[in-house]
Amino acid sequence: MFDTGATAIRMQRSQGAAHVVMGPRGLIDLAQRGSAKAMLPRMTAGLPEIVFLNTSGGLASGDRLSFAVDLRAGTRALATTQTAERAYRATGAPARATVALNVGAGGWLDWLPQETILYDDARLERDTAVDLAPGAGCLLLEMLVLGRLAMGERPTRLHLRDRRVVRREGRVIHHDALALDDDALARLSGPALTGGAPALATLAMIADDAPDRLAAARAVLDEPGVTAAASAPPGRLIIRLLAADGWPLRRQINRLLRVLRPDPLPRIWQV
Repeated sequence: MFDTGATAIRMQRSQGAAHVVMGPRGLIDLAQRGSAKAMLPRMTAGLPEIVFLNTSGGLASGDRLSFAVDLRAGTRALATTQTAERAYRATGAPARATVALNVGAGGWLDWLPQETILYDDARLERDTAVDLAPGAGCLLLEMLVLGRLAMGERPTRLHLRDRRVVRREGRVIHHDALALDDDALARLSGPALTGGAPALATLAMIADDAPDRLAAARAVLDEPGVTAAASAPPGRLIIRLLAADGWPLRRQINRLLRVLRPDPLPRIWQV
């Protein structure tokens, strides 16, 4: 007799970690394993670039992904991702992603990852931690797209916990968290959430002189199809953006980056 009883299928899980250490003269150390890779393309202009890649093609239930950058004193660099990250439908535990960024004294890091696309019923928990030494600063970007918009997908089920914490000498100076679940998605059109916009982003500059750039940022917040606002609490410039599609959101972010930083946009980006 054949056994027709249900058999639990153990799904293969993706795990990856990539860690880059850089000094003023370039790469000091590179460690990578599993699905996480880091590339350092040769640059002729602008900041040295670190490009992270998740070779698994996306994040599914139970996956683990870790990116880390350590900049020594006086080092300036840009870190980004090769393509948009995708969080797929999950049937079990959430995928977990961590980003650890350390910037030494007098250093600067632009953390400009490409967007994260959240499929219907995705489950993702992500923590981004930034540690700044005295005199260091950073520019942090986070872009989220809810659903495969080109296919008309709008998620009705979702579990997202996305947190960004910046510390200077161990003291928290910036904390930004977003939580979305099924109930929140049902109320997404409300003014307290996104007004129905499925593409959203936050751009945060952390530096003593960041508030001085407020006027320049507000002057370019006029991309059609994008709603945006900027504020400048002490030592920070915070810009939040909403759009009906990822492309106008990206165009608006590109314009902001051009006025906020002197360097070229990430070479890997499609602009």
